[in-house]
Amino acid sequence: MPSETIYKITPEAPWREAEAAGVFAGAPVDLADGYIHFSTASQARETAAKHFAGQDDLLLVAIDAAALGTALKWEPSRGGALFPHLYGPLPLSAVRSVSPLPLAPDGAHVFPEMA
Repeated sequence: MPSETIYKITPEAPWREAEAAGVFAGAPVDLADGYIHFSTASQARETAAKHFAGQDDLLLVAIDAAALGTALKWEPSRGGALFPHLYGPLPLSAVRSVSPLPLAPDGAHVFPEMA
């Protein structure tokens, strides 16, 4: 497995609903694609810039990749890079941390330190 910690960028509202429900089934794009999209630490900034430009209600959720077992697949995506995709719901027990992902004055997202 290429990375021990993987990251989900998600709007805050669906994440808070997932916390109340005890499981995260995915954001609308995940539900449409049939899997939950994640990024590694080195991919997260590009993911934010490409798919979440200008959004200021975001959270960065750190996930223990090993806790997801065989439902987690590493598949080629952007430029052939391997991205983690989860085929099934995300158990909240696999979540290591949840951090706000605010926008800086220049419009870029401000990331916390990532593993």
